[in-house]
Amino acid sequence: MDPVEQLLHPVRLRIMHALAAGRALTTSQLCARMPDVSKVTVYRQVALLAEGGFLEVEGEQRVRGAVERRYRLRQDRPAIDAGAAATMSLEDHRRGFAAAMAVLIAEFNAYLDREGADPVADSVSYRQGTVWLSPDELTEMMGELFEALRDRVANTPAPGRAPYLLSAILFPAERPEERPADR
Repeated sequence: MDPVEQLLHPVRLRIMHALAAGRALTTSQLCARMPDVSKVTVYRQVALLAEGGFLEVEGEQRVRGAVERRYRLRQDRPAIDAGAAATMSLEDHRRGFAAAMAVLIAEFNAYLDREGADPVADSVSYRQGTVWLSPDELTEMMGELFEALRDRVANTPAPGRAPYLLSAILFPAERPEERPADR
């Protein structure tokens, strides 16, 4: 299965998020993080990600007679880069967006279901707004955003740090020729 097919699945995306920043988890730990997903589904999706080259086994231990594996993301894992994205059909993009939204909804619900969830204290944000940009301004803004985030996305788990799911969604709201003329 190619990387596009592998990643356009909400449960597989959630597993990838859970293993971000060098974390290694067992399938049982992944099941505990996603109680809304059946164990069979989590085990099946972990196996597909491992077979697809996204996950590697960090270690194994015996637990009650069974072998329990700790998985982590492979550093050289396949990805949907600009070249792969360019080959995606409009339907692939539709499926990818739907999978990303399903992940956001599931992860947000999991957050709200946790004991002590406090959206205000945790600086939860889900604002949307419109930004009017020329193609050059868009390119400049994207560069500035990547620059601002570059050092932070390299962070690894450490005392006092909590993982935050950050989703950037950007698309033209209308075609240029459909915009009302300046008056």
